[in-house]
Amino acid sequence: MTSLEPVQDNRIGYWNRRTETMPRERLAEWQWRKLRQALTYARTNSKFWAERIPGDITSMDDYFARVPLLRKPELLATEQASPPYGTWPSTDSRLGSRHHQTSGTSGNPPVRTFDTARDWAWSVDTFCTALYGMGVRPGYRGMVAFGYSLFMGFWGMHYALERMGCMVVPSGGLDSRARIRLLVDLQIEVLGCTPSYALRLMETAREMGVDLAAEANVKVILAGAEPRPDSTTRAISEAFGARVLNAAGTTELGAVFMFECPTRRNACHIIESGVIEEVLHPDTLRPVGYGEQGVRVTTGLGREGMQLFRHWTEDLVVRRPWHECGCGRTWDWFDGGILGRTDDMRKIRGVSVTPVMIEDVLRAFPEVSEYQTTLRTVRGLDTVFLRVEPTADAVGDLSTLCERIAVEFKREIGIRPVVELAETGTLPRAEFKAARLHDER
Repeated sequence: MTSLEPVQDNRIGYWNRRTETMPRERLAEWQWRKLRQALTYARTNSKFWAERIPGDITSMDDYFARVPLLRKPELLATEQASPPYGTWPSTDSRLGSRHHQTSGTSGNPPVRTFDTARDWAWSVDTFCTALYGMGVRPGYRGMVAFGYSLFMGFWGMHYALERMGCMVVPSGGLDSRARIRLLVDLQIEVLGCTPSYALRLMETAREMGVDLAAEANVKVILAGAEPRPDSTTRAISEAFGARVLNAAGTTELGAVFMFECPTRRNACHIIESGVIEEVLHPDTLRPVGYGEQGVRVTTGLGREGMQLFRHWTEDLVVRRPWHECGCGRTWDWFDGGILGRTDDMRKIRGVSVTPVMIEDVLRAFPEVSEYQTTLRTVRGLDTVFLRVEPTADAVGDLSTLCERIAVEFKREIGIRPVVELAETGTLPRAEFKAARLHDER
């Protein structure tokens, strides 16, 4: 079975059956009750929120109409004016038990946050909801393959696995070869990493002569933190012989907000007991309907230290109704998860291009192990430069590879790039979020 196939036995597991199968009417009541409490707490305890939130919000619709959208520069501005957390917190930062911050891969300064003990318990619970819904069960052995740095996401997975009763193998200081050996020796069943790093593990295993699908025992891979095309999901799934699923959260929210359901491919359920999700048109800022692409706007319902209301995330999503997934949950879902970001999109000769579109073209060539994209202006014309690195065991005539990539790129995206080969092993690899697109225009 690959990740592109639904579960056949339809045995569904719920971490919390009551909240995951709550009728939509009761769910709306639940959300409004929790939102009303959160708004009162924020207005009372946070200078930042007291200046933004009216004191007489009477309903969810009133909330959407009157509370302004929150943009990342506003959070950065308050933090930089009064470091490290600005006037954003609703509790004294001395009550915090953890500090985390965003990755900063966009080139902006990181957003810094802290969690109280109650905040962290809520965050871990949302991750348990995601992992259990993906099929992870007590008794599994798990590895979270990242550097255990300031980034919040995979810390949550580590603690969620412990809370679920799984054995966690810490691998923060290990290189890829050591992690491959542990995957095989300990027969680890659940792996957490970025899609980019999963590809790196695949490449390392080939160099070691290890057949992961035959020698390891990975059942579930949570490949998160990056949008990815189906071609990448399929490649990872086939190499590991495992189901590859998606989940996503943000440091600003302090929790996971969605996870992919094994029952239906690409159905990423919103954890609606913990978040309120809007999908707005990027230009008009009006709500869009089911099946229409828009920008995700999120409100958190479970954090006390650094609360979040109507955060404009830049994430592009398509929302679908809960009943179109057969798992029995009453939570709506995002079709394909995060499809990209508005701030990742580039206009090249009038064509809107995203990193996922480029990756989808490159992953169709098994001879390519890594790549880098650079946008430059040449004689007044926007030009795409691709450096592609062939695999160590690539066979055939590599002299034609660049031309074949250029033709396929032109066919799929509408622009002909300049393609050149890089020596094997020379392009950078990323354990966390890969930065493969550089705009030098």
